Amino acid sequence: MNETVLDIRDVSLTFKGKRGVLDVVAGRPSRDVNALNGVSLELHRGETLGVVGESGCGKSTLARCIVRLYKPKDGEIRFNDADIFAAGEPRDRSYNRRVQMMFQDPYSSLNPRMTTGQILKEALLVHRMCDEAEVPARLERLMDLVQLPHDALEKLPHEFSGGQRQRIAIARALAVEPEVLIADELVSALDVSVQAQIVNLLLELQERLGLTILFVAHDLRLVRHVSNRVAVIYLGRIVEIGDSETLFARPMHPYSQALLSAAPSLDPDDKGKKIHLEGELPSPMDIPPGCPFHVRCRHKTTKCTTDLPLLRAFEGRGSVACHHAEEIENA
Repeated sequence: MNETVLDIRDVSLTFKGKRGVLDVVAGRPSRDVNALNGVSLELHRGETLGVVGESGCGKSTLARCIVRLYKPKDGEIRFNDADIFAAGEPRDRSYNRRVQMMFQDPYSSLNPRMTTGQILKEALLVHRMCDEAEVPARLERLMDLVQLPHDALEKLPHEFSGGQRQRIAIARALAVEPEVLIADELVSALDVSVQAQIVNLLLELQERLGLTILFVAHDLRLVRHVSNRVAVIYLGRIVEIGDSETLFARPMHPYSQALLSAAPSLDPDDKGKKIHLEGELPSPMDIPPGCPFHVRCRHKTTKCTTDLPLLRAFEGRGSVACHHAEEIENA
């Protein structure tokens, strides 16, 4: 049985919108952004769970909630069966050490005035990972882990390429010996060849150190390569989640089907059948009633416009939030 490390239960988060002068005069309320709308999923020990969806669907917001940069409006996130937002928990640094996040742009998350050695040393000492006398040896081991030369410890972030900076960000995360890594668009800003190097390094480190990874990305081929399971998000909701190979081979939700059909294939003979979605992506400030996807779905019925579908488990296929999953599957 898979051990659950992170249990995310019905998490919702709303960002307050701004009110202009005319809104105040007219007495109109602020238009809030519904970033997450009842996200539920489990992260199992030792796995890589990929999270995919269009820009603005809530992927990065979910990642930031997990590392407590945002506090959900509703729901809870449990780590090893403890609520991470319970009274007193946000002041507990042990969670920050055990669950580490790596960002898309390492240059903005690395202090430009500190050398690599100073950045890593700070992480070691703040979390009391070792005595000061042990720091130099620890730093060299971290450089070996991420395959950088030891003299990189004396250089500033601007002296490195994007791929090297991302290796430093990985080293900083590993410095505190985490259990879980949250990779938020880790390689999307890098060249394709460099992406492969960083992803392969991450998979190698996962195997060596027994890491659990939540991999947030928009590159579907990359997600398929690295993930054991995949969760598809649409307008702040999980619409499908299941085994990576099964979901990519036979997606059940109409949105998953459209998303995967739009991904380019490396096979020149694979012409595929592109699924063109109707309409535009609704605004998160004005989410449609019922199934949020019904305004773009070619399978919609009256029920879809009024009733919100919940995630339902299908044997051997994962879980899908669609009223007509069976009919679509058999069509």
